[in-house]
Amino acid sequence: MKKEIKEEFISSKPIKNEKYYLIKMIKKTEVHKQHKKKAPELINLALIVVSTSRFNEKESGKRSTDKTIPRVKRLLKENKSISLIFTDIIPDSEEHISKVLNQVMKDPTIDSIIFSGGTGLSEKDITYEILEPRLEKKFDGFGELFRSLSYNEIGTSAMLSRATAGILRSKKKNKVIFLLPGSPNAVSLALKYIIIPELGHILYIINKEE
Repeated sequence: MKKEIKEEFISSKPIKNEKYYLIKMIKKTEVHKQHKKKAPELINLALIVVSTSRFNEKESGKRSTDKTIPRVKRLLKENKSISLIFTDIIPDSEEHISKVLNQVMKDPTIDSIIFSGGTGLSEKDITYEILEPRLEKKFDGFGELFRSLSYNEIGTSAMLSRATAGILRSKKKNKVIFLLPGSPNAVSLALKYIIIPELGHILYIINKEE
């Protein structure tokens, strides 16, 4: 029944100038392909886990129960273009978040930064409040696409995530920052289906000379 309704809807509203729109779409696709070909051959990534409990483990010398960093390392192990060169675990603290952000922004070898944790709705989730106002040219499509993919995994709970992405500018290099949930599965999902396929493309666009 759903298939019949869909087909009827499509056939009842034919696209005007269909050939024109098809050619336009093909041209846009070709432009994106050209941009991806000009993407950096090597991309260096920083991953910061924001979790007070995991930070306390680190500070007390206990064995870390963090699963996000090992998961990302495994995911990128066979990726020849993206390397994880910086990792850290910090508490849910404005001071620590701002400090590590300044550190990775000053490092000219780092191209992109992922913050995992602090995008939820609880009182301790402050990563979004601290970093979102600093983002330039947010690409809302990232959060929309991430929540759409998350919906297939966790259902309507996906709406509780405030995951987002944008650009941070510096004198030496413009960098991409992603704000993600603290779940290892969420970080893996975003990397595998959104970040890895498009990161090089994004970096080319934000750093190309006009």
